[in-house]
Amino acid sequence: MTDTEVTVGILHSVTGTMAISETGSVQAEKLAIEQINAQGGVLGRKIKFIQEDGGSDWPTFAEKAKKLLVNDKVASVMAAGRRRRAKRCCRCSSSTTACCITRPSMKASRHPRTSSIPAKRRRSRSYAGLDWVQKEKGAKTFYLLGSDYIWPRTSNKIARKHIENFLKLKVVGEEYFPLGSTQFNSVINKIKLTKPDVIYAIIVGGSNVAFYKQLKAAGFDLNKQTLMTISVTEDEIDGIGGENIVGAYACMKYFQSLDNPNNKGFVTAFKKMWGDKIVIGDVTQAAYLGPWLWKLTVEKAGSFDIDKVAAASPGIEFKGAPEGYVRIHENHHLWSKTRVGRARLDGQYDLIYETAELMEPDPYPKGYQ
Repeated sequence: MTDTEVTVGILHSVTGTMAISETGSVQAEKLAIEQINAQGGVLGRKIKFIQEDGGSDWPTFAEKAKKLLVNDKVASVMAAGRRRRAKRCCRCSSSTTACCITRPSMKASRHPRTSSIPAKRRRSRSYAGLDWVQKEKGAKTFYLLGSDYIWPRTSNKIARKHIENFLKLKVVGEEYFPLGSTQFNSVINKIKLTKPDVIYAIIVGGSNVAFYKQLKAAGFDLNKQTLMTISVTEDEIDGIGGENIVGAYACMKYFQSLDNPNNKGFVTAFKKMWGDKIVIGDVTQAAYLGPWLWKLTVEKAGSFDIDKVAAASPGIEFKGAPEGYVRIHENHHLWSKTRVGRARLDGQYDLIYETAELMEPDPYPKGYQ
């Protein structure tokens, strides 16, 4: 940090299996930084950034996080975390864990980590989506799928408890696949045999391309077979192909098609910067929030000091969010709405449901451990 500049880190996977999901996060953060600088920066300083590539590899995330913090001495790391906090690092929870055990660790140093997904999205949203699909589709049986790491396993653990203990319904199957997997015919055959009312899918990254193409090739019509995902945004559909996922439901906090002034301005600015053919998903939009929330928190604290910034975080409001108004909870997660969309042939989602109020973030809900 100098009298005129402050440096932050950007840490995402732009190569490897997670690049399909994380490239948009880099683009969103660069857009936010450009806009913030155009408004004068943060505490009178323009933001510079140093970008690193996690390479879809957990040890690499740890290495790059240590470089940014120890060698580059950045003021904050803008990164992704599928274990949602307003300050977090690394898109996958496994990468988050790798970063947080680095010495000196992000956790130990209490360094600000501005998540690209600043919410409790996949925890409480898991059961909000399940409630919706049970009510609207009369679902009674579920088949749970996920990539094999912390976030999908934890989310499905919560989903199973909600299905069995609260909804009093049945899980007929549950399976996991290594990151980057491309062979799903075996589990697709099992789904055919068990005939679940709902396929509940938390497959991440490039594996989604293979899964949805193979699902369609096996004869599944997602206009007839209910499938709900909490991991496929417009970014993933761009690789999957709309024809392979049309009719599927997604439970998110943001869709590119949201009709509000904030989002219209965001989509216009994003396409101006990155090209008219670019698409914007939930994760990308959440990444855009990161630099803005950091700016607002630093300015409330009146300092870049880590402890002061952390203490200032609760109650921070961002009224300019493309998804609509959001607020940081005292647990450093975001109050935000939950939405359900249905995939269209053109790769966008139609909004079909949203909660009337912001949902209180609860990353460790009682009764779901």
